[in-house]
Amino acid sequence: MTDNGDRTGGGGTGVEGPADTVAAVVRQWREVLPELDTEPMHLIGRINRSAALLRQAEEAPLRRAGLTRAEFELLGALRRTGRELTPGDLARETFSSGAAVTKRLKQLAARDLVDRRADARDRRVVLVRLTETGRETVDAVLPQQLSFEADVLSGLAGDERDRLAALLGKLLGQLEGRIPPML
Repeated sequence: MTDNGDRTGGGGTGVEGPADTVAAVVRQWREVLPELDTEPMHLIGRINRSAALLRQAEEAPLRRAGLTRAEFELLGALRRTGRELTPGDLARETFSSGAAVTKRLKQLAARDLVDRRADARDRRVVLVRLTETGRETVDAVLPQQLSFEADVLSGLAGDERDRLAALLGKLLGQLEGRIPPML
């Protein structure tokens, strides 16, 4: 790597990082509070910034289909599981609150993308399934999303993608074990 004057650790790790928005923010914090170890900002900041930019860019195909990211996640959960789910199941599948899922399901039902019915055994339980229109919508949008994602990752070699996926998987597993779900 070339030396661009940005070191990832306030603790003197000597690891150089790329010159990006996060590097500039970390550099500013080190100037203001040099006694703090700003090393975590390099990773967490880049993960957060990448996630925000990815969300922003990948919403274009969803907007064209008249969907929000949260609505598509509900439709996707129904499509990939291939079965009816309760609103509680959908909340767990999409890491959403029950109230948010209920609101989104009402909107999706009004657009004929999902169908809700009472469970025959327990009328208090609502089961949700994709309508034919909902299935067609997911099947049309998902290839566009995957194409976008492949394009974003095309700048990384296969082994780099594998390493990044493994490291992010390790981080996610640690977070999922430490932070309780938001339900």
